[in-house]
Amino acid sequence: MTVRKLILGTMTVINLIIISFGLIFTPQWFWLLVIPMPLLFVAIYHSFQHKHAILRNYPLVGYFRYFFESIRPELRQYFWESDTDGRPFNRRQRSIVYQRAKNQRETVAFGMQTDPQTVGNEWAAHSVFPCHIDNHDLRTIVGNAACKHPYSLSVFNISAMSYGALSKTAITALNKGAQLQNFAHNTGEGGISDYHNSGGDLIWQVGTGYFGCRTHDGKFDGELFREKTSRPNIKMIELKISQGAKPGHGGILPAAKNTPEVAAIRHVIPGTDVMSPPAHSAFSNPIEMMEFIHRLKELSDFKPVGFKMCIGDKQEFIEICRAMQTTQIFPDFIAIDGSEGGTGAAPLEFTDNLGMPLYDALAFVTKTLIAFGLKRHIKLLVSSRIVTGFDLLKVIALGADACYSARGMMFALGCIQALKCNEDTCPVGVATQQPHLYKGLDVNDKYVRVAQFHRNTLRATVEIMEACGFKTLSDVSADKFFRKVDAVNTLSFQDIYFGREGRLIESHTDFEAKIF
Repeated sequence: MTVRKLILGTMTVINLIIISFGLIFTPQWFWLLVIPMPLLFVAIYHSFQHKHAILRNYPLVGYFRYFFESIRPELRQYFWESDTDGRPFNRRQRSIVYQRAKNQRETVAFGMQTDPQTVGNEWAAHSVFPCHIDNHDLRTIVGNAACKHPYSLSVFNISAMSYGALSKTAITALNKGAQLQNFAHNTGEGGISDYHNSGGDLIWQVGTGYFGCRTHDGKFDGELFREKTSRPNIKMIELKISQGAKPGHGGILPAAKNTPEVAAIRHVIPGTDVMSPPAHSAFSNPIEMMEFIHRLKELSDFKPVGFKMCIGDKQEFIEICRAMQTTQIFPDFIAIDGSEGGTGAAPLEFTDNLGMPLYDALAFVTKTLIAFGLKRHIKLLVSSRIVTGFDLLKVIALGADACYSARGMMFALGCIQALKCNEDTCPVGVATQQPHLYKGLDVNDKYVRVAQFHRNTLRATVEIMEACGFKTLSDVSADKFFRKVDAVNTLSFQDIYFGREGRLIESHTDFEAKIF
């Protein structure tokens, strides 16, 4: 006898017994049918449906499977996950952000929880002669010789997250936090919303959809761009080529989400599907790309202009560098996103299998720019899983001048890593457009936490620098950071990423010969 027949037979017998008692003794017995009668109907229904095999074979017990599957992430996160197991950020990483955002005690007790002999373990060499650094406001000047309005950029900033991906309360809190602690807020490619204009400095990201500066058919509109970049809070312009979480992939804003408010921000027709194509329509090769960057410089009255990309084909980046040499047009900065970067929604294959990891990409870009004699013109920004001072110093050691943090800033807002960013059901109101959820995010409380997270992270960064004897950011070097590469060997970042010769390659001819 099958389980399905056994369940149907049992439920039928139970219901018949209750009905019999009700007819023989008292009608009050019929109240007992409230539970078994509906269960019988459910069992009968699933015996004839063909969509779910589990429920067809196990019409009642099968629901337990779906129930426990639906709460599996919460069970794992709250009960079974250790402090170092979680992905993409473990509990220790999330906790340090929460503690710094709330200005709470952030020390740990009883020693390290990770195994220092594990392959991949990283550490920095401290000095027996620590130094003292008075200035905790770590900054770099972005803007080369052609720039009229250089910007003093904090080394720790808010990464690109659009209004629409994040709620209006989340965007407002981030921007007000940036104002309070004097660091920069990247708008994301969704355009400049009213919530971005809450006092903080902005890095306006322009993507392939040219949202906020586009014609009716989706082309770049120079006059709209000129008008937007004339605003004093727009400090830098970032041309998005690709992002780490989904490089080479476009997107679509569905008509249901294209409200009149969103349409006004993006300069699109409300209530229509809007495509964000994989590639730019304003240029199609490295030379045209440099010419377009020069056009953006002119239209913005030569504010700092750069581009963001995830490295894929190394030869393509080399060709971009060659185009810089040919045209003598130099972006003020390049933002490198690693394949570890986050996003609200992306195809699995793109997230897991496309793009170069951050450290490999950053080291490659650093070597390439130096080999072509371009590093002196261009500042390097990076993003991907940067939440602590140690994370920040590691990328500086590999050539970065400043960095972005997206998910770190989201944790400061109260994100619990529920992994529901793509479902519009974020339980803490960060990545949702549902009013009953985002109204739970108190802007006046959260913007202070964002500022405190920034301040305390820079303080921790300076403390590490002091322990290692780095008096300035330029002293941070790759030969002071180490990684366990196998069971017995530990190598410095210098050896791993730049070679044992101790100096970066000076000639781009030698560089291309070695890299290929």
